[in-house]
Amino acid sequence: MTSHPSDTRSLPPRSGPGTRHATHARPRLPAAGGTRRPHLGPSWFAAVMGTGIVANAAVTLPRSSPWLRDAARVVWAGAAVLLVVLAVRYLGQRALRVHVTDPVLAPFLGAPPMALLTVGSGTLLLGGPVVGARTALTVDWVLWSLGTALGLAAACAVLFVMVTRHRFGPDAAFGGWLMPVVPPLVSAATGALLVPHTPAGQPRLALLLGCYAMLGLGLVAVLLVLAMVFSRLVHHDAPTGAVVPTVWIGLGAVDQAVTAMGTLAAAAPSALSGPYARGAAAFALLGGVGLWGFAMLWLVLATSLTVRQLRSGLPFAPTWWSFIFPLGACVTGTSVLAARTGSQPLVWTAVVLYLLLAAAWAVVAWRSLRHAAGHAGRREART
Repeated sequence: MTSHPSDTRSLPPRSGPGTRHATHARPRLPAAGGTRRPHLGPSWFAAVMGTGIVANAAVTLPRSSPWLRDAARVVWAGAAVLLVVLAVRYLGQRALRVHVTDPVLAPFLGAPPMALLTVGSGTLLLGGPVVGARTALTVDWVLWSLGTALGLAAACAVLFVMVTRHRFGPDAAFGGWLMPVVPPLVSAATGALLVPHTPAGQPRLALLLGCYAMLGLGLVAVLLVLAMVFSRLVHHDAPTGAVVPTVWIGLGAVDQAVTAMGTLAAAAPSALSGPYARGAAAFALLGGVGLWGFAMLWLVLATSLTVRQLRSGLPFAPTWWSFIFPLGACVTGTSVLAARTGSQPLVWTAVVLYLLLAAAWAVVAWRSLRHAAGHAGRREART
């Protein structure tokens, strides 16, 4: 499987020392069958994210069953295997420097850390019966630590490169710009699961407060980028082609914050005194419902743009996985609020969203497998 950056229109380079090439005025990601870049792109790790969250969301669902959990365990195992395969191939090609300097691919460097975090939390939630509870916890600690470190590094490095080495046109912003700032939100949501397993006292308090700090870091950065993306949507032509699915990333970013608020509030009583633990619960409910409402607005916008594009054709590309993880985050965010409030409308909204998630994942996974098989066949024919 390969991923390719868009053809771009160059702008005059920014003057001054240390500056490099200008970048496109409008992101255009071609179909995955292109041949301009031979490297496996970081955007393919979104396949691990999407597959993993299908499994994880099944655990948080307010209405579940034993067979659903068993099916989720199989999906989690598939995500874990896919993570290993992609990680080996990605590290083996030694293309990180190429991707960091590519203005289209660089934001997607946030995908590998989130893949690690998603599989790690799935190991803790579902992997116990397979590998043992102690091993599952150890694996989650390792993957969470590595994913968090890489996610923070990606957020800092990609933003720095965007500011100092790239020059963007007024219509350049797209949903992919959210990718490097979402990992801290995923770290906050999944780190909360490890709080009860951390030694009581200062270590547990440090982990909880660190997760809240990453929640703030990610949420504020997401809102800043969303403002730029929305400004691009209303001031310039609507996105077309393979860029359209990236609009959905906004949904996932906001709902990941809702999920983090809920999981951190559940963990807070084990580390904070009574008043602050109750404050965390109030923050998770009131703040979470407010953000969830905005996420529903973005869901309607993303759906409308997608339906509009489907009428003229939507070419397959790695960006199709941008449908899956955001929709999964929408399920987990809704499930967290349903569990906290006992609201039946939220319960059934979560169930319906999960059914849509499972159907969308099946379609995108099938198209990805077809693309992988076709790419392997073309490679064998050339040799």
